[in-house]
Amino acid sequence: MNLLLLLLLCFISYRGSSTKPVSGIKGGIVTLSCESEDREIVDISLISRSKKIPVCEKKNCSGRVCKEGSCDVIIKDLIYSDAGKYILRVYYNNDQREVKRNIREYHLHIHDEISVKKGENLKLDVVLINADKVERNSRSGWTEVWRRGHGVSSDRLIISDQTLIIHDFTVTDTGTYRVLDSNNEALITVTVTEYSAGSMGKLDTEDDHKRCEKHTVDHWVIVPSVCGALALLGVIVFVVIWKHQCQNRNADHVPYQGVPMPEIEVVVQNI
Repeated sequence: MNLLLLLLLCFISYRGSSTKPVSGIKGGIVTLSCESEDREIVDISLISRSKKIPVCEKKNCSGRVCKEGSCDVIIKDLIYSDAGKYILRVYYNNDQREVKRNIREYHLHIHDEISVKKGENLKLDVVLINADKVERNSRSGWTEVWRRGHGVSSDRLIISDQTLIIHDFTVTDTGTYRVLDSNNEALITVTVTEYSAGSMGKLDTEDDHKRCEKHTVDHWVIVPSVCGALALLGVIVFVVIWKHQCQNRNADHVPYQGVPMPEIEVVVQNI
């Protein structure tokens, strides 16, 4: 009987500690659900990589990790380093007003898509601190491009500041890359495609069309304004020249009157 009870407790403990997979897009948002909405929550605690993560419990939180509802935790603006294991501990009161603890574990997987131009360097900021290996999906299946303790599989690959860099990107480098932990669980998945010259040309064409329309509008707005200003300036110049010529013409036809002499009064006195 005691053995059966022990096995039952072990089974319940195992189910309670099972890891729930969650996934989110880089730059997006993910929710770690506590599933304890009907209980009186006393406190919540979020732990990742043996470190406690501060959870903002205010209504208007400026941080990336916030409480939502009674005890759900949301992580906003996801980055690669958010991937990994999480433990959410929720403390609540039961019917007897006793504080109980509910523990839930999550495995956060982050996926992303990027495009790279041919000949450029492909930089995968996949944060290799907690990674065990990086694989790429090709026609022959998943092939290893990096493993902890073994390094990279090609001379074109280097590791710099936890970033996997592929020099001189080519079409053969396209595909899906995934970062795996020591348990062979995916932390990060990145789909890499070649930057399409056709789409770039389409964008250029659309931009050129917009620029052409803008140029046409500007032309019809600016040209009349310039022409009007030039016409007004021409009228002003014509009037000034015309007045100047009239003054010169009048000066030529009016006879010279000379400078008037002052009148002299002569007084004759009798001697």
